Amino acid sequence: MHELLTRRQLLVAGSLGAAAWLVPGVFAEELSRTPAMTEGPFYPDRLPLDTDNDLVIVGNSTTPAVGEITHLTGRVLTPNGSGMNNLVVEIWQVDGNGVYLHSGSDGGGRRDRNFQGFGRFTTNQQGEYRFRTVKPVPYPGRCPHIHFKVKRGDRELLTTQLFVAGHPGNPRDGIYRSVGGIFDRELVTVDFRRVPDANTVQYRAHFDIVLGVTPAEGNPGSKKSKG
Repeated sequence: MHELLTRRQLLVAGSLGAAAWLVPGVFAEELSRTPAMTEGPFYPDRLPLDTDNDLVIVGNSTTPAVGEITHLTGRVLTPNGSGMNNLVVEIWQVDGNGVYLHSGSDGGGRRDRNFQGFGRFTTNQQGEYRFRTVKPVPYPGRCPHIHFKVKRGDRELLTTQLFVAGHPGNPRDGIYRSVGGIFDRELVTVDFRRVPDANTVQYRAHFDIVLGVTPAEGNPGSKKSKG
């Protein structure tokens, strides 16, 4: 069974008590919706020419971005677990120096020009997406995170953020703490697992997104806030 579903099942069981394991079909309920979160002020104010799903290499450059390469994968799902195809998943994040691809980001002079900062990928029939990026780093006021936006055409379906499981800055991050209770925070907290036998330090991370709104309902998480 997929790891994400297993973790969610464990959370449900913990909330229901030991009897949950004895009730047939207790885990046949719908998947929990991914919480909507603030877009923040640093969605790129000018998109790069290169907006593909490899943020580590810009255009035809041969110089990679500074940071620990992360292979980020996931699926966009309906609450019943069906993959949603032909949706655009966007991500954006700070580079290894803690700087966004945005004119208002602090420390713009230190920005890593070899880091794309923003990428897009269109989901396949199974709802799958994939990116190559760098492991997010903290910057003043925020713990490490990656911003996500899911779109159908020009309509935003969900804006959220991904957090690194076990990072000591998570409990001090106001936006992370604002994501409801422990169960809601678990839905946006992801394990970054070291890739064995790689020549450099690399990670794999998997983040499934469960949509809980329809295109007609818009996106409740698009309000801008810090980070």
